[in-house]
Amino acid sequence: MSTSFRRKAAAITFAVLGLTLAGGGIAVAQPTAKAPVEAAQPAARGTSAQPPVTAESARKAKAALSAKATTLAASATTVVVNANGTKARGTGTVIKYGTGQYEVQFGTVVTAGTFVASIGRADACCVPPSGEVAVAPRLGTPNAVFVQTRNSAGTPTDLGFHLVVHLS
Repeated sequence: MSTSFRRKAAAITFAVLGLTLAGGGIAVAQPTAKAPVEAAQPAARGTSAQPPVTAESARKAKAALSAKATTLAASATTVVVNANGTKARGTGTVIKYGTGQYEVQFGTVVTAGTFVASIGRADACCVPPSGEVAVAPRLGTPNAVFVQTRNSAGTPTDLGFHLVVHLS
């Protein structure tokens, strides 16, 4: 009886292995028609390049560094910016470059910091519109952060945001 059981177990093992391999072959088969690129990817996200630093931006950044007017007293600072580029509250100077492009300058070098931003409103009224926000050190300005906002389709859009800069 044990020999019969072993043979059945071996047959079942090979059957399961064969079905697994056959199923795996079907799963990795490539379709003959390829989907168009537009269907495979969402709408274009626009450019990820930063606009060039203007003379006024460079002048303000140098003045902020030399005056130390807005030095960060703690290891973290926050700023809330309205969609039109005006600062609602917090530390820093805001410069609006174009649709959805902002620069926030501080009184100290922040290039080695950690930046966290979220779409948000300055008031306690309502839920903010949905969208995306990206942050990066500002190229050519060591005491600034570059912020880009987009709607959910990826189109540059003016949106208010909250920015936290943590220095270690």
